[in-house]
Amino acid sequence: MAFTQRPGAHLYWKRDGRDDGPALVLLNSIGTDMDLWDGLLPRLRDRFALLRIDARGHGASVAGAGDYSLAMLADDVFAIADDAGFDRFSVAGVSLGGMIAMEMALRAPTRIEKLMPVCTSATMDAASWDDRIATVRRDGMAAIVDLVMGRFLSDAAEPAVFQAVLRQLLAMDREGYAGCGAAIRDMALADRITGIACPTLIVTGTRDTSTPFKGHGDHLLAQIPGAAHVELEAAHLAPLEASDALADTITLFLET
Repeated sequence: MAFTQRPGAHLYWKRDGRDDGPALVLLNSIGTDMDLWDGLLPRLRDRFALLRIDARGHGASVAGAGDYSLAMLADDVFAIADDAGFDRFSVAGVSLGGMIAMEMALRAPTRIEKLMPVCTSATMDAASWDDRIATVRRDGMAAIVDLVMGRFLSDAAEPAVFQAVLRQLLAMDREGYAGCGAAIRDMALADRITGIACPTLIVTGTRDTSTPFKGHGDHLLAQIPGAAHVELEAAHLAPLEASDALADTITLFLET
């Protein structure tokens, strides 16, 4: 087990795959951990040097209470990449992970080879996130389960997958969720992503009701210079509903 110490946090990460392969960082959504990517590992580990990370306050990454920012979460990833020996790398991130990935591409463009924001957005409803953060801090994770699970997965998800995600969501630290929720609420990406310079592939899900192409993916596609787009048959947690298709999409994008 590998950990990186950061101000206010003890962050868990794991390297996998080939040491001599192209470097790829995989970032989880809010409310999940690095296990989100497990279904893709059989298709990716033989081709890439992989780095998975539990975001601050998620999974095995312990963090203090308070509001986090995208800049803080991006710096967490850069610090872990340094410890893992990743100098220049591609990054794929789901939801919050995609937001962090875009922030990283803006903060340190020389370090990001290629960018894959998956089922994500550059702008969300700040008022609704403020309400969600307050609810979690007051009433705990159970208070938002129906809302979150209804967006995470569609009826096409296998029951065992649904139950695993539900258990993980209920067990997670409320302050970690709320802190990362504040990073989503307060993000300032919409007017800045025109500055992203690396090759970018926007991945959206046909069943994603949280960040659908219309109103979210289309904005990324229009604003990030030269961005391409792929649509998968999946809800918000595309790695769980379209693992093979997403792995093939990532491989084709990185190896082309």
